[in-house]
Amino acid sequence: MIQLSNISKHFGEKELFSNLDFRMNHGNRVGLVGRNGSGKSTLFKLILAEESPDDGEISIPKGYKIGALKQHLEFSEKTLRDETALALNEEDKFSIYKVEKMLFGLGFTQDDLEKDPLSFSGGYQIRINLAKLLISEPNLLLLDEPTNYLDILSLRWLRSFLNSFDGEVILITHDRDFMDSITTHTMGIVRKTLSLIPGNTHKFYEQLALNDEHYEKQRASQDRKRKELEDFIAKNKVRASTAAQAQSKMKLLDKMEDMDSLIDDGTLEFDFNFKDTPAKVLLDVNDLSFGYKSNNILFENISFALKKGETLGIIGKNGKGKSTLLNTIAGELKQITGDINFHGTTSFAHFGQTNIAHLNPNNTIMDEIYLANSKLSEATVRGICGSMMFSGDDAKKKVSLLSGGEKSRVMLGQILAQDVNLLFLDEPTNHLDMQSIDSLTKAIKNFNGSCIIVTHSEALLRAVCDRLIVFAKEGAQYFDGSYDEFLIKIGWDEEEVEEKVKTEPKVNKKENTKQRKALVSERNKLTSPLKKEVEKLENKIIEIEDLIEKEQAELIQASNSGDNSKVIELSKIVRENENLVEELFEKLEETQIKLDDINNEYEEKIQGL
Repeated sequence: MIQLSNISKHFGEKELFSNLDFRMNHGNRVGLVGRNGSGKSTLFKLILAEESPDDGEISIPKGYKIGALKQHLEFSEKTLRDETALALNEEDKFSIYKVEKMLFGLGFTQDDLEKDPLSFSGGYQIRINLAKLLISEPNLLLLDEPTNYLDILSLRWLRSFLNSFDGEVILITHDRDFMDSITTHTMGIVRKTLSLIPGNTHKFYEQLALNDEHYEKQRASQDRKRKELEDFIAKNKVRASTAAQAQSKMKLLDKMEDMDSLIDDGTLEFDFNFKDTPAKVLLDVNDLSFGYKSNNILFENISFALKKGETLGIIGKNGKGKSTLLNTIAGELKQITGDINFHGTTSFAHFGQTNIAHLNPNNTIMDEIYLANSKLSEATVRGICGSMMFSGDDAKKKVSLLSGGEKSRVMLGQILAQDVNLLFLDEPTNHLDMQSIDSLTKAIKNFNGSCIIVTHSEALLRAVCDRLIVFAKEGAQYFDGSYDEFLIKIGWDEEEVEEKVKTEPKVNKKENTKQRKALVSERNKLTSPLKKEVEKLENKIIEIEDLIEKEQAELIQASNSGDNSKVIELSKIVRENENLVEELFEKLEETQIKLDDINNEYEEKIQGL
């Protein structure tokens, strides 16, 4: 397995991380978390030898194949099928069915197979690279934000594929639910150091909070001790009778290590300004249709009323017209038929994927916030800039110098500057880290107005959406219910089965639902004891590792004081506990494999219904 030892990396005067240690064990699927700019992508580049560490060593076994998702696009073949087939191993070079299965899973159709790879949009070209990576069957997959260009159906397929992948994975994604559904461990770059625990992101951040609390208690205790020593020295160093004691205390003081205050990384802060309205219904849409040509209708006869306080989600495959529907309602496109009626007091703000082009490259960030609301004071504008992580002089940066993610934050800042009661949000979680997505989700839930949101995030759909418009095979349909209700009553499986197995008879939906519930119940009965065992082992590992940390601190203290018998005794205890942790990790891996096998087995059965 790969191993990183004492890795450090700087860019100019900026230190990304130092003394990182990490070992990848067989079968591990690791979620890599950390704030934007913490060095996650750089760590991937170091493993791939695209960057060199300033210090430390990276060890990779001979013949161990690492595959990474490429963001740059280079295609040499004339058809999608032939381009993807380039990634087949020599012994599989005629297994075209593998190519087609992979492409269908990632959202391509039968008709797409003969198209030129360069004819697809940028997002779909990234999918071609993802298909080539997955089909090459590496030992280790390095996936940096693979979810950015995938719709819900492709995300669900990729999740199933990765859970059955017979190798190691390190995954960077802002989609917490996606990460937690795949990974066995979570690893984070926090305050320039690396931490790894078995379990999901929630356990990681819970452990991080406990560690921070423990550190702050130690720091407070040390500060009190330091103050006591300083007071004693100040009072006694001039007295002949106590000068020797003061000298001894001074030596103790010199040996004490400084414990700095913990510095938290910035988080985007969302608080939408609600404009009061007496309206019960803010928006009424009747028989709305749109198409670029008469034979290319994207949606038709869409009707719904949006009440104050409600959130409507627009979901479905990419390229079907989700963003187009939102842009039509927002008045940026003209409908073919239908009416869009806003209440007289409705005031909306629109965050769109193409709205970055509306920013003036010669303006500063503050200029763009003022354009959204010229009545704001400078202090308020700076506050909004700060909430979008543009504090101090950064607020005066020109738009032309910003990255795509930073420009998205400027547009979000513009929305925060306005008094509105209706939000139009098109994929607002792109370019945000997990903590910022949590903050955005909370703000949407707390907003007293209404919201229409296009998203592929199942977590966001579950958290905020009351009703849906679903783009499926037969166009767009209104669904009066939550996302979970949609999955139970309709689901995505029907469409997939219908597309791929057209000769099979129609499935009885009631019988299908009954069988699905029975399989879920059967699976839960088998996995429940294994999940409890995994949790028990994880907690035991954390408990013993905390104990080892305390014992190592005592060992250092005993070594410094020259207590050799204590050193021998503690060394033995630490060694025994470290061996115990290794044994527990082995048991954890065995249990996790059993759990994954059962989940994969029943996932296949459920998908086969």
